[in-house]
Amino acid sequence: MDAARRAIATSAAPAAIGPYSQAIAAGGLLFLSGQIPLDPVTGAMVGETAAAQARQVLANLRAVLAAAGCTPDDLLQVTIYLSDLGDFAEVNAAYAELFTAAPPARATVQVARLPRDAKVEIGGIAQLPPG
Repeated sequence: MDAARRAIATSAAPAAIGPYSQAIAAGGLLFLSGQIPLDPVTGAMVGETAAAQARQVLANLRAVLAAAGCTPDDLLQVTIYLSDLGDFAEVNAAYAELFTAAPPARATVQVARLPRDAKVEIGGIAQLPPG
């Protein structure tokens, strides 16, 4: 197992808005920081609805996964943070568009507030490809 720790960064996803990496690869795993619905080019929030925001968040996560040589199929665990658990069905439907077979393990929680007052944030852990 490769124990080297390396930061993953891509301009195809929003730059970190604080002192953290988009992802860290270590020990054959990829630890993805939570993404909120920011446009990677403008840094502006995308989407008025929780579903639209979830789609942007998932696009951002796909970009970070790709920068590490991964795909959504490599995700092992995902955590979804919602500012309103009433948006669960809407976000779940958008999430289901990405994962059709053998989706990763998942937890969904309601939080008091998310950065930039986003409705949804998603982070996770993926398995890195061999090599």
